[in-house]
Amino acid sequence: MKQLLVIGIGAGNPDYITMQAVKALNRVDVFFLLDKGHSKDKLLDLRREICERYIPDPAYRFAEAASPERERGDVDYGASVDELNRAKQATFERLINDELSDGQCGGFLVWGDPALYDSTVRILQAILDSGRCHFEFEVIPGITSVQALTARHKVPLNSIGRSVEITTGRRLAAGQVSDADSVVVMLDAEDSYHHVADPQTAIYWGAYLGTADEILISGKLGDVADEIERVRKAARAEHGWIMDTYLLRKP
Repeated sequence: MKQLLVIGIGAGNPDYITMQAVKALNRVDVFFLLDKGHSKDKLLDLRREICERYIPDPAYRFAEAASPERERGDVDYGASVDELNRAKQATFERLINDELSDGQCGGFLVWGDPALYDSTVRILQAILDSGRCHFEFEVIPGITSVQALTARHKVPLNSIGRSVEITTGRRLAAGQVSDADSVVVMLDAEDSYHHVADPQTAIYWGAYLGTADEILISGKLGDVADEIERVRKAARAEHGWIMDTYLLRKP
């Protein structure tokens, strides 16, 4: 039987790797890497660095494939995500069937934690449900960008005895109403914090968390929202991509 490990590698810093993840890395024969293009080479470089740092016996190898991209622009978001996941499923199936032998262990290195806004576990379960590929898999948790964000800003995630909500920029921009005192926003491509009505709301924003390119800005929205937008735009232009997260806290 083929074995697969879905390993959370944390949010950008190789030191975020847990001891459980180190043990899992050393079980893998073949690491599957999805190439997202030249502008995101650093994402693959980090995965290679982690393997070089924590695997003393370099008997493993990498199997790469081009990462499918979601259709952008004026399209149905739900339909585009479904199509993306179908394309990823086909890519995963091919890698598992062609690159991994029976009895070997394959590894997917997932940014942050596999349970939070990542499709790997969902796709692997869909492959098993289809019956076209047979394997067993385990999930190893990792440090999320949410944890890295609050640690770098030196703030707790929650207010005392109060709730926390994790949502997306798309939902925030659509006018999502939440009773939570603390709201974490991920996958925000449109500076959706501008839609928050109260300028006294605190924001703790971070990009490229845990990496040498890390940027941190915090303050009241009325004071720093324009600065975040400017810095974010410049960073995306410089690097060709951006990965950012922020925490909003009611005054």
